[in-house]
Amino acid sequence: MDYFDEMGWTPIDAQEVGNHQMLLVVRFLNENGFFGDDFDANRLAPPASKEFVKNLEEKKCTKDDETCTICLKPNADDEEIFAILPCKHMFHRTCILPWLERTNSCPVCRHEMPTDDKEYEERKKHRSRAAQREEELETLHNSMFG
Repeated sequence: MDYFDEMGWTPIDAQEVGNHQMLLVVRFLNENGFFGDDFDANRLAPPASKEFVKNLEEKKCTKDDETCTICLKPNADDEEIFAILPCKHMFHRTCILPWLERTNSCPVCRHEMPTDDKEYEERKKHRSRAAQREEELETLHNSMFG
C-alpha cells in the first residue's frame, strides 16, 4: 500500500501540479506576512465618516473646561462649541472638523472613528480579527503549558 492509499487521498493530476505549486507559494508568502498591511504602511488613513462627523456630541465651552489641544486658546464663556469624540477628548468644533476631513483618528490618543471607505473598514476588521486570534492562541498556549 502506498502513502496516498494509506491516507485515503488521491494524487494530483499531472496537469494540476503547476497550479498546486503556485498555491503553495502563495500560501507561504501569505503566512510570512508578504501580503500583510506593510503595503499600506505609507497610505494615509481616510477621513472620518461624514455621517459620524455630522452626529458628533457637542457642548458649549466654559472657562472650567480643558483647553483645546489643537489651538491651545483659553476658553471664553459661550464663545465656542466643543465637539466630543467617542474617546471623550474635546476640541473646538472649528479646530477638529478640518482634522477629521483628513484623517479618522483622534489627534490625542489615535482612537479610530468610522470611515466611508469600505476597503479600509474591511482591513480594520481583518486586523482586529487577527489580533483576537493571536490573543486566543496565546491564552490557549498559556492554559496548556502555564
